Amino acid sequence: MFGFRRDKQAMPAAETALPGRDTPMPVTEAHRITGLPLQPPWPAGCQQAMFGMGCFWGAERRFWQLPGVRITAVGYAGGFTPNPVYDEVCSGATGHNEVVLVVFDPTQIDYPALLQCFWESHDPTQGMRQGNDVGTQYRSGIYCFDAAQQQQAEASRLQFQAALTRAGLGEITTEIVPAPAFYYAETFHQQYLDRNPGGYCGLGGTGVCL
Repeated sequence: MFGFRRDKQAMPAAETALPGRDTPMPVTEAHRITGLPLQPPWPAGCQQAMFGMGCFWGAERRFWQLPGVRITAVGYAGGFTPNPVYDEVCSGATGHNEVVLVVFDPTQIDYPALLQCFWESHDPTQGMRQGNDVGTQYRSGIYCFDAAQQQQAEASRLQFQAALTRAGLGEITTEIVPAPAFYYAETFHQQYLDRNPGGYCGLGGTGVCL
């Protein structure tokens, strides 16, 4: 429909990215597991985190299973196209990553615990791919909402790299940057593996623990 770029593992330039649209994706349902709204305002005292770790279906399930995580939502971030749709992101012409927005209660689970789940649930050494899923939308990324998250993310990367090196594995390619705009994915994708328990997950870790 939108055409595919010849090299899906190369980020497009801002001036060549798809134009997108002014209208956001409608968000009409509550979280299928917790029953809470997928959009703010968030429950009192909760904080946000955002991660990209391959196909967002499996990534989202890893986080909603953690005690203290109140809401998860999948979407697109890190690219140039406003309010993209799934086919546009898959074309490689938006620059967006498939990401999971995580809303958590810091009195029940802290940010380092989320980082541990992130590192151990995928292979962060593969660049613009995750397993058989190839393209810029499958890159590993940590998107930080404040300086404290940035510092903790950078420190955890050093720790996990040391563990990978001891195991004889490669260099981390994860991008760690300030959180960009988050665009909600279509309802079909939200809590996909609850809608389709036998559906494709796409995650495979390195077997190394933080």
